[in-house]
Amino acid sequence: MRVFVTGATGFTGGHLTRALLSRGHQVRALVREPARARDLVERGVQLTAGDLRHMPDTTALAQALADVDIVYHIAAMYREAGAPREVYRAVNAAAVGRIVEVAAQAGVRRVVHCSTVGVHGDVEGSAGEDAPFKPADIYQTTKLEGEGIARRLADQLGIEVTIARPTGIYGPGDRRLLKLFRAVLRGFPTLGRGEIYYHLTYIDDLVEGLQLCGEHPGAANRTYILAGGEVTTLNELVALIADVAGVRPPRFHLPVWPFWAAAALCEAVCIPLGIEPLLYRRRVDFYTKSRAFDITRARAELGYAPRVGLRDGIKRTLDWYREHGWL
Repeated sequence: MRVFVTGATGFTGGHLTRALLSRGHQVRALVREPARARDLVERGVQLTAGDLRHMPDTTALAQALADVDIVYHIAAMYREAGAPREVYRAVNAAAVGRIVEVAAQAGVRRVVHCSTVGVHGDVEGSAGEDAPFKPADIYQTTKLEGEGIARRLADQLGIEVTIARPTGIYGPGDRRLLKLFRAVLRGFPTLGRGEIYYHLTYIDDLVEGLQLCGEHPGAANRTYILAGGEVTTLNELVALIADVAGVRPPRFHLPVWPFWAAAALCEAVCIPLGIEPLLYRRRVDFYTKSRAFDITRARAELGYAPRVGLRDGIKRTLDWYREHGWL
């Protein structure tokens, strides 16, 4: 098939693009910095330059989407120090609408929009796709807005839109869990009791789930949580990382509130100056907010079946960190 990927130079988009190529699909991609995509060009990917903060020329985008079967919209504004709320809204909400509109005009059959389980906020028990929305920050809020825009336009324009909500993504090439790995290997105490739940998604499983969202006939206009097959408490996750790394797990726990207060102070001082804070409240919240999700719908309707176990995924990630000198 002919497919179009946004965010192809990012972690998830890059893995997805390479997987699509390996299956023989013709891939086109929207990238902000073409110089970073030389390896994709060498693999045969056709590039369109564009920055979702300032939507690319509609004519150029329409030309790139001509004869495309599926659009995978992966690009997003994640979290950047000092970034105005308007930029998050432009990328995570308004740009979603533009992508869907142009795709519909170009005759694209389906758009797969990658959102986040963060739209559900802190959850109790195991949350499914119909759980209440409780976004906690501007990233999660604008991702939810993007979902709503995509849905409305799908109804208005008659294009299929499928929403994918991944849990915490990890694997070789990603560094979002690097701080947790470093803390465990250095024996840094866990904040809080460590009894909250955390649900990870290995990148290969996520890529498989995204492709199912794009290609499975029954996925049209549906929403799916994509996650790994194992849910652990934070304490269990820390112990597993330590075991795989061959170190003793941290023995002590520290109260959360002093770190949360310090993070709030860091943000108040640094963000207005455009300086990356040493500590964020959201990083402290990692130790206090539960994330456990139910993937029954994706299993039943798509045949989604995570293949990479948590121990294996952690080992692969740990080996990559070490190989690249991050640990």
